[in-house]
Amino acid sequence: MSTVEKQLDDLKAEIAAEIPNDISVSDVTYEGPELVIYTRDPKKFAQNGDLIRTLAGKLRKRITVRPDPDVLARPTDAEAQIRAIIPDEAGVTDLDFHADTGEVVIEAQKPGMVIGRHGSTLREITQKIGWTPEVVRTPPIESATVSNVRNFLKQEREDRREILERVGRQIHREELSDEQWVRISTLGCCREVGRASFILSTAETRILIDCGDKPGAEDEVPYLQAPEANPLNSIDAVVLTHAHLDHSALIPLLFKYGYDGPIYCTEPTRDLMGLLTLDYLDVAAKEGRTPPYESEMVREALKHTIPLEYGDVTDIAPDVKLTLHNAGHILGSAVSHFHIGDGLYNVAFSGDIHYEDTRLFNGAVNEFPRVETLVMESTYGGRNDYQTDQADSEQKLMEVIQETYDRDGKVLIPAFAVGRSQEIMLVIEEAMREGKIPEMPVHLDGMIWEATAIHTTYPEYLRDDLRDRIFHENENPFLSSQFNHIDGGEDERRDVTDDGPSIILSTSGMVTGGPIMSWLEHLGPDPDTTMVFVGYQAQGTLGRRIQSGWDEIPMNGRGGRSDTLSLDLSVETVDGFSGHSGRQGLVDYVRTMNPRPEKVLCVHGDESSAQDLSSALYHKFDMRTFAPKNLETFRFR
Repeated sequence: MSTVEKQLDDLKAEIAAEIPNDISVSDVTYEGPELVIYTRDPKKFAQNGDLIRTLAGKLRKRITVRPDPDVLARPTDAEAQIRAIIPDEAGVTDLDFHADTGEVVIEAQKPGMVIGRHGSTLREITQKIGWTPEVVRTPPIESATVSNVRNFLKQEREDRREILERVGRQIHREELSDEQWVRISTLGCCREVGRASFILSTAETRILIDCGDKPGAEDEVPYLQAPEANPLNSIDAVVLTHAHLDHSALIPLLFKYGYDGPIYCTEPTRDLMGLLTLDYLDVAAKEGRTPPYESEMVREALKHTIPLEYGDVTDIAPDVKLTLHNAGHILGSAVSHFHIGDGLYNVAFSGDIHYEDTRLFNGAVNEFPRVETLVMESTYGGRNDYQTDQADSEQKLMEVIQETYDRDGKVLIPAFAVGRSQEIMLVIEEAMREGKIPEMPVHLDGMIWEATAIHTTYPEYLRDDLRDRIFHENENPFLSSQFNHIDGGEDERRDVTDDGPSIILSTSGMVTGGPIMSWLEHLGPDPDTTMVFVGYQAQGTLGRRIQSGWDEIPMNGRGGRSDTLSLDLSVETVDGFSGHSGRQGLVDYVRTMNPRPEKVLCVHGDESSAQDLSSALYHKFDMRTFAPKNLETFRFR
């Protein structure tokens, strides 16, 4: 008998000893980090609301209870009873029964009304029909991504269960090493912005954190060939902090080269990763570049993803627990906290963070039980990287929009589809509603509309007051009548060009491809147009060149020839909308961090920014700080 089998037998006996005699346990197994208990008495489990919570606390496991298939009510009977229990106002849109696991997925416009206070409605459903309910939200804006991901995972349930069972056994395997040490190896994004990637190693485990590309430098990828990362199929887990391509673009590539393990991230990060990586392949193909992987690898990545909620402490290896916390950067972005060994060491990876609240998100979390080392972004860590106050930034944007409107022109804003666009949408919607700027069409091109739909699917990840507006006051600002989804391609863009004043938000945010190139062709020669940069423009990108004053830019012409385009539009930069903290926010994040770390590695910033921030933290807080280069390894124990 294997160690895991013996462990499960022991757990089954311990569970049986803890629960009432009239509740049976037919099987106990692992699925990923969760312990799954199968029972012929799901209704009795549901009657005792504290039983699962008590077991989870005693066993220190995440627990799911599932009924044996032969004790379930028939789906037709069960559906009638579910609909009788759930209030009509919940807006149930779909019920999907899975007899193999005894689960019924309930999709509803207001999931909270399906769950009930402290889960009371869910328990009532199980008490009546035996099935285990799982609740998902119906997107207020129809989202092809959310629908496709959910349908794909439904089709792959059998494969996914096999993956989860294999991962569960790997997590709970017997520790083989008597040694204890912790190392971090840098595979990218050190003294540069982009291609984020790190290996966190112990004597027992190797974990890859992020695997992104480098904007404007298609040939510069993380150093996955380094010995610390090889062989890829021996890595225990991948943790994705958020979905921006400089952190996620090459996650699917891992599956092309042999990785077959789990990806841990939040649920919105999973969906956004699918959206952005598929678009990444599409853009590469349109630009005549050979994509680094096929779309099948994106599906493999989705199939291997294990979503976690903020604050859930989760075993991801025999000696590593992971907890994700809000990073305030984009939807689902996470500060990833690793608790290693039995109190041996604690490391937090910030990913990208925004310390202060924004219109979209609550500020980044910086309170942890313990943190000895922080791996921290330094995108705006330079000594002069002090961002404009958000209110001042919004005022400047309104002034630019008003001035452009007065001359009958158009405002063209290149923006990241995820995060920045929604922030700008909220600012514009409020300004028009309050009469601060004239009402005019706001055209959303590229993936912005789809990314916005995903935001409204996961309101629990948005700022508290915005979440309340969307789902408690029925005032969804993203559904404002001013917003127009550009879905008619070039014909619609020409119509917009010929029409009156408007605002255009378009991807890509760094002008490296996508529909922004078409808008430049249409509006670049127009002196009445204003191009407004509201986000970071990396070195080497066309956005940085235009921002720096280039008035003639290369364009890919038809037939493969290279043309140039003369620009006569006005160019403005409005700081303060970044999803990253500025210098002061980064310093404040560390200053107020509880507990304050002993060491900080300053990464994901150009050389001067990383070194400036490292020096500032050292002098202000008397802590050990580093601005590592790529391919360095740090041993902490």
